[in-house]
Amino acid sequence: MTADDRRAGSGPPVHDVPIGLTGSGTRTETDSIGEIQVPADHYWGAQTQRSLIHFDIGDDRMPKEVYHAYGYIKKAAAIVNGAAGRLPHWKADLIARVADEVIGGDLDAEFPLYVWQTGSGTQSNMNVNEVISNRAIQLLGGELGSKHPVHPNDHVNMCQSSNDTFVTAMHIAAVQMIEARLLPALDRLRHAAETKSREWEHVVKIGRTHLEDATPLTVGQEWSGYVAQLADATDHLRHVARELYRLAIGGTAVGTGLNAPPGFGDEVAARLAELTGRPFTSAPNTFAAQASCDALVRVSAATRALAAPLFKFANDLRWLASGPRTGLQELVLPANEPGSSIMPGKVNPTQAEAMLMVAIQVIGNDTAVSIAGGEGNFELNAFRPIIIDNVLHSVRILADMIDHFRRFLVEGARVNRGKLADNLRRSIMMVTALSPVIGYDRAARIAHRALDEDLTLEEAALKSGVSRELYERVVVPENLTRPGVAEAGDGDAAGGSR
Repeated sequence: MTADDRRAGSGPPVHDVPIGLTGSGTRTETDSIGEIQVPADHYWGAQTQRSLIHFDIGDDRMPKEVYHAYGYIKKAAAIVNGAAGRLPHWKADLIARVADEVIGGDLDAEFPLYVWQTGSGTQSNMNVNEVISNRAIQLLGGELGSKHPVHPNDHVNMCQSSNDTFVTAMHIAAVQMIEARLLPALDRLRHAAETKSREWEHVVKIGRTHLEDATPLTVGQEWSGYVAQLADATDHLRHVARELYRLAIGGTAVGTGLNAPPGFGDEVAARLAELTGRPFTSAPNTFAAQASCDALVRVSAATRALAAPLFKFANDLRWLASGPRTGLQELVLPANEPGSSIMPGKVNPTQAEAMLMVAIQVIGNDTAVSIAGGEGNFELNAFRPIIIDNVLHSVRILADMIDHFRRFLVEGARVNRGKLADNLRRSIMMVTALSPVIGYDRAARIAHRALDEDLTLEEAALKSGVSRELYERVVVPENLTRPGVAEAGDGDAAGGSR
């Protein structure tokens, strides 16, 4: 604490000034490089402005979720520093107050930086520091850019470094998005799919392997497979995301904690846990936490693993719904919008197509993350912006797509019972049920005869010498979907009713 801080006592009065700056033109701000002109109607300072000039690359902005996470960090650090007497209480309270505005998104317009910036995230950290400093100065009635009485480095960034705070913000942002958006969306989709599986539990259809006809199963059984895949991928994501609870905060520049008091990381992590309601702790090894982004690499891999069952689910449904007259026609999907500008009445499986594209994008994002995660040298991974941008992008589009896929496709899907029944009648692969009774070779001859002479399986079997009694007793489509259950009851039922 400086002499000026001690003399300030309870501090200057804080005014209730609405967020926003008026006026046009620029004001002069300074950093260690020198003076630079910044827009007079924004709170950011010199380092933010330099980044806007030197890294005006594309349209990819640092995700706002990173800045909201930074708000928690700055608030937690201010509270800890205030409690320890390193900051006067009024100053800690003021920083925490402005940090709440950051958390709430009220200052989102003040965070304009691009993803393509310094790999440590220093410029985004300083963006937050400068905005909090100038907003605090405004609330005190002071001069913006003066860095007095709230300095961006000395006060807002006290006991911190970009090297430990940016990766901490990455973890917080990812945890919040996964737990608040993606996992709930997955639970809703799984519930919707389970509902359909139960609804269609006894609707028998012909299965397919290698894209060719196979033995029967029920539509409910088929959908139970999608449900189980979703459950496994969700459980894996939930498990891996727990690694993000371990934070690098307290390691400062290279993991040693230089310029931070002993226990600072533990105290800030505990405060972050309290503020967010999530069990954050300080990483057991800050050197690993700052030199790598391994936890986020594993989370990204989990989103890729999730993309695989979603891809299969969507792909299966669009093929099962193909038609309406010359495709498989087993499912009827909701007609959400016209499908063609030239073919009247055409409706396409657009939600499934969108899901496939999202899955492809997530797989591509993970490739970028895995490469960036193995990069960086020595005590710092300097590819953090591309990692967090891709992870959050994957989480965001998956969460949105999953909810759309559920609402506009899964919940409104219907089975075409007539088509399923016709497929059963014409199926040949139910000859598999005859094979243990009449032998594989004879059963194969019956199957080939049915194909060659365009007969139903029953017609071919009867013409090949199989009795109607035997055929009707053995080839029962629904029994073939649950052979163990059917066999257990065959002792009484087989002879009695036939």
